Amino acid sequence: MNNNYVAIMAGGIGSRFWPGSRIHRPKQFLDILGTGKSLIRLTFERFLNVCPAEHIFILTNKIYREQVKQHLPELSYDQILCEPSRNNTAPCVAYTAFKLHGINPNANFVVAPSDHIILQENAFVETIQKALHFTENNNALATLGIRPSRPDTGYGYINFGAEAEAGIHKVIRFTEKPDIDRATQFVASGDYLWNAGIFIWKAANIINAFEEHQPEIYTVFNTIKSDLNTAKEQNTIDIAYPTTPSISIDYAIMEKAKNVYTIPSEFGWSDLGTWNSLHAEFEKDEANNALNSDNILVRDTRDCLIRAPKDKLVVVKDMENYIIVDEEDVLLIYPKNKEQEIKAITKEIEAQKGDKYL
Repeated sequence: MNNNYVAIMAGGIGSRFWPGSRIHRPKQFLDILGTGKSLIRLTFERFLNVCPAEHIFILTNKIYREQVKQHLPELSYDQILCEPSRNNTAPCVAYTAFKLHGINPNANFVVAPSDHIILQENAFVETIQKALHFTENNNALATLGIRPSRPDTGYGYINFGAEAEAGIHKVIRFTEKPDIDRATQFVASGDYLWNAGIFIWKAANIINAFEEHQPEIYTVFNTIKSDLNTAKEQNTIDIAYPTTPSISIDYAIMEKAKNVYTIPSEFGWSDLGTWNSLHAEFEKDEANNALNSDNILVRDTRDCLIRAPKDKLVVVKDMENYIIVDEEDVLLIYPKNKEQEIKAITKEIEAQKGDKYL
């Protein structure tokens, strides 16, 4: 485990989870599942089975630095990497790779989101360890693929080919969020997986991939690498980081590199990207309603997700297939089958009301 590290991405706003997720308190810091622990805390504790706490780093926006420290007091501030701008995932992966390579030239690390659900943690850890063993011994960029349970247009898909070794397959191509007909074909073929956005690679190998496929990003971090892991790091990052292009790691590297592999996985995964996905994972009553408290009374109501402050009595009648979220200053009542509109609604709210409710 000496060479194993974990980078947890925790800089997003989670706008599709509005009004639960806000700019000042995004969903990774919320106890969405009612466990008494935030999503970032659950993610951190899960990875303690992969490497020690001192090998876990958090990638976040500067405005969330203190919230990260509050939720993960075990970490030092040096383990909280603060992005001064939102430039998507490729620059933050490059930043981490150069930093870890400076700490340990043999660093082998996982990149994972902070806000996913993993129901079968032992199976997850076993899969991660398998991936780390593979990338430790091969010039490979690995990603975990989830065996799809249904055609879903909200996920990217991984088309995988022959086994490179037991349970690890060469990636043929990535397809981003297909329409329902293509998604149905993908699932029926048995040759496609959902892209979970969890990556594993050696720092040296992903740095080489940036040099080959994203020289602009590579040059920025290669130029400043001597300042990383020193007192100059944050000031240097504040200046250099915003100059990188805004691009995802999928588009920047994974869709271009030839040494990409995937592990078909099953460990009770959900990206928890929307209220609908929370409804799918939450315990439900006999009418398929997901209710977050005993203070919610429903009558002739089905297939709804209802969240409200636990000390507020809520009575709902004659509703079907709705999201109802009461956040005191905002009440959202929205059809579940139109939840993809919520992100756009926040743009309208910002235009009309400013950022007060965001």
